[in-house]
Amino acid sequence: MSTTTDGTYANTAERPDDSPPLTELETAEILQSIRNSTTHLPLDLAPVLHRPQPTEEQAPDLGSYYWDTSTMAPLNAVSTAALARLRAYKPPPFPTWDRLPVSRRAAVLILLFADRRGDLRVVITMRAASLRNFSGHAAFPGGKADSLSESPYQIARREAWEEIGLPMDDSKIPKPFRIEPLCCLPCSLAKTEMAVRPCVAFLHADDVPGKPTAMVEESMIPRLDAKEVAAVFSAPLHDFLKANDEPHEGETIPPGEWYDGYWHHWHDEPWRVHNFHVPVNNQKVTKPKIRDGGQAALADELDEEEDAVQRFLVWGLTGRMLVDTARVAYGEEPEFEHNDHYGDEHLIASLENGGQLPEKKRKEVGLDAIKDEVKDAKI
Repeated sequence: MSTTTDGTYANTAERPDDSPPLTELETAEILQSIRNSTTHLPLDLAPVLHRPQPTEEQAPDLGSYYWDTSTMAPLNAVSTAALARLRAYKPPPFPTWDRLPVSRRAAVLILLFADRRGDLRVVITMRAASLRNFSGHAAFPGGKADSLSESPYQIARREAWEEIGLPMDDSKIPKPFRIEPLCCLPCSLAKTEMAVRPCVAFLHADDVPGKPTAMVEESMIPRLDAKEVAAVFSAPLHDFLKANDEPHEGETIPPGEWYDGYWHHWHDEPWRVHNFHVPVNNQKVTKPKIRDGGQAALADELDEEEDAVQRFLVWGLTGRMLVDTARVAYGEEPEFEHNDHYGDEHLIASLENGGQLPEKKRKEVGLDAIKDEVKDAKI
């Protein structure tokens, strides 16, 4: 299960490969939503688990990828200091978490890695399911707790395995990669009124001198369910403090704006909505393998439109967590208006004290009930 950018959740339990293909009506609806959207989204097209060598007509690939150490450099001084601040950060005590029922607990993984310049980048997914109803939603790997004994970091790692193939067991992560948990940030309140704990971690890529540069095996990034995850991409973490595109050497900035935002009131409190239009024209976006039936047909029809995608929209709860993470990491405040506090723990505590966060009732067993539960998990 993963968060959508507005703080909602969708079930990411694996579906069988023989799940029914899209109907003609569903295909038409998705095509129309893509054509009408100002910020286009990728669909479940051909896999990009490895990058082809550039031809004479193609520009070199300047992207950085969390599974490829050849696209990473040692951390620069700014990134080293940022990781030190994240390691040192301790969230304030939040005893309300221990009183919340399991159905009100959730966590996400904010996975950082170093790019070709030694800058920090963050891994983000684009959910395929949200294309049908909520065009424009991005997400972190994450979801609901399975039990009261699960820690937020355990929740986040379990969901990251299901969604982007990051093994839960550190011993199963191929060398030279290793994951370092850095910190947890204060909980945010999703629109489904769940407490969501962001867990920040860093993916080290410690190559051994004299040995060939390593890439993660395909087992690290398993076949993605085309109905669940449409794409995996990344963005520079520091950019989420900027009001405008931050140029990087060798990269081109696509048309369009980087940031816009607005204030709205939620539970009678002001809440800043951040809309980031993340450029993806300088990287290869990882997509799930083409499935039989509707997905493959849909991919064929959208080839030209997908090639034109240059920015992905990251907003809502995901945007808010990215701003908070960057504030802690770099010790800077954003160039745009924002909530001064981190997360929404005061609001969560107030709702819990008022008896407004009880155990969510489970729906009766059955396929229709499961579909209703998934629908209810989205806004």
